Formats: sequence, structure tokens, C-alpha cells
Amino acid sequence: MMTLQHPGLLWLLLIWVPLIAWYVLKQRKAQPTMLLSSSSAFAQLPTSWKVYAKHASFVLKLLAIGCLIVILCRPQTHDSWSKSETEGTDIVVALDISTSMLAKDFSPNRLDAAKDVATQFVSGRETDNIGFVIFAGEAFTQVPMTTDKATLVNSIHDVEIGALDDGTAIGDGIATAINRIKDGKAKSKSIILLTDGSNNTGVVAPLTAAQIALKYGIKIYTIGVGTNGTALYPVAMDYSGHIQYERLPVVIDEATLKKIASSTGGKYFRATNKGVLKQVFNEIDQLEKTRMDVRNFSHTEDNYMPWAWLLLLILVLDSVLNYVVLRRIP
Repeated sequence: MMTLQHPGLLWLLLIWVPLIAWYVLKQRKAQPTMLLSSSSAFAQLPTSWKVYAKHASFVLKLLAIGCLIVILCRPQTHDSWSKSETEGTDIVVALDISTSMLAKDFSPNRLDAAKDVATQFVSGRETDNIGFVIFAGEAFTQVPMTTDKATLVNSIHDVEIGALDDGTAIGDGIATAINRIKDGKAKSKSIILLTDGSNNTGVVAPLTAAQIALKYGIKIYTIGVGTNGTALYPVAMDYSGHIQYERLPVVIDEATLKKIASSTGGKYFRATNKGVLKQVFNEIDQLEKTRMDVRNFSHTEDNYMPWAWLLLLILVLDSVLNYVVLRRIP
């Protein structure tokens, strides 16, 4: 639906009234006269089409002014919320974006590998209500629950290390995800938590967050991201801004992640490659679906270009009419 940002400017169209009045008066005074003894010889002559074409030039100018006024009103395609009924599940993807996610045991690193698989998963969930939470030293809702897959995919793709204070607040990440999913109407509610470390900061303890999730009937699927053994971890940045890496042991608090998953009816996975990540998402595909209301969001954008093109077309037609069709020879 198209709306105008400044509809009050349409009052400027009243300028047509004095312009038309001026044109009519001008035409009456501009008629040439010639004294003849009789005009009967010209009575049957048809009126030339160029007489009407001359008036068409004035009409085109009025239309050009009208287009300009509409452009000044800023026509827009407007944002709107709508509700629809669909079948699906409620899911929140909670992604660790701490600095250690730049480790290179995945190609090109853990974060990009996780983002790639999460993007594929979201793209294939056409009827699910999905949210996206990021956490490091704190937690943040990147995208609330929505079925707008384009927004989700773009948000996952754009997230970068450094968006939050560094650290690993697993409990806060879970608590933020719970706040987003707890009021959903789907029978199946799940949180997919991807992390490569252990909880070392935050306000909410991970197991406390798991008990809250259990209270709301939310399953948590925890994924420990990292290979077995050692990996190249980011340890510093040189004078030119390049990250320096050092091979260090991979340490993931699997015991806590397993307790979080088992206490909520979910599962723990150790993701040593992308294939394991995909297994988690394949299992969620089997969750029970239910009919639910979904809110859909449409974006607002300026939509003045059709009017600008119409204005240009009118100006071109007016120029052709005046300088080609009605060309005057001095």
C-alpha cells in the first residue's frame, strides 16, 4: 500500500486554479482578427488538430507540476504488521560470538562455519517462528521471533566478533533466549545454543537458566563447537591490525552443556565439523508442529521513482510537442 509522508503538500495542487484561469484569459486575448466582408467561405473548414495540440502542451505542464508536488509529498510503501496462521515450531538460535570463536579448527573459523550452517537451517524453516540471540560477555536479541527469513539470514550473516563485550555468558544467553520464546503458542519450543567454551561471566548461572527453561517446557540443544585436541586460537593483534594465532588446547565445558541439555529434554552435541551441526538441525525437523498465529512485518521504503519517471516522460512529450510538432518559424 502506498502512502504519503507529507500529504498536506497536496494542497499545492490548488495552484492549478489560478494557472488555468490565467491560461483561459490569455487565450481569449491571443486570438488573431482579420476584417473581411464575409466569412461564409471559411464556415465549412475543419478546425486544425494543431489547435488542440497547443492546449495539450498546457495540460502537460499542469501534469508535470502535479508530479513534482507528489514527489515532494514523499510517496512510500508503508511498514505494516499482519497476522497469519501457520504450522511450525518456536526456535531460538543462540550463538556465541566471543573472540575464541575465531579459532581456525573450522574453515575459515568457528564463527563463520556456525553462521553458514545456521543460515542454511533458517532458510529451510519456512513455517517456523525463529529468533536469533547472540552472546559473549553479555547477551543481546539480534532478531525477535519472526517468520521473516530474509531478515534472519541477513542478521546471521552480518554478525561479527566484537559486537558485545568479550567473555562467555552462557547463562545470560539462555535467559535472553527464554524471554523471547516463552510466550510462543507452539507446542514445541527449542533453543539451539552454540558455544566453544565455558561460562566465565554473566548474571545468570547456566544451570539456573536451564531450570527456568524446563519450567516453560523449552528444550535446549547444546552444541560444543571445537575439534578434539588443539586449535589455532587468536591471542593478540600486531601493530598492523592483524590477529596473531597460537596453538592451544581446546577446552569446552562439556559437563555443564550436557547437564543443560539433559535437564530440559534436549541433547548435547560435540561439533567437530559442519556435519555434526547439521545433525542437530535435522533432529529438530522431527519436532511436533502446531498451528499458531504469526506476526509478519513489512518494511517502509520511499517510492518516488515512478513519479520521477512520469515527470521526465511528461517533460519529454512537452518538448517534442513544442519544438517538433508545433515548431514556429520566425
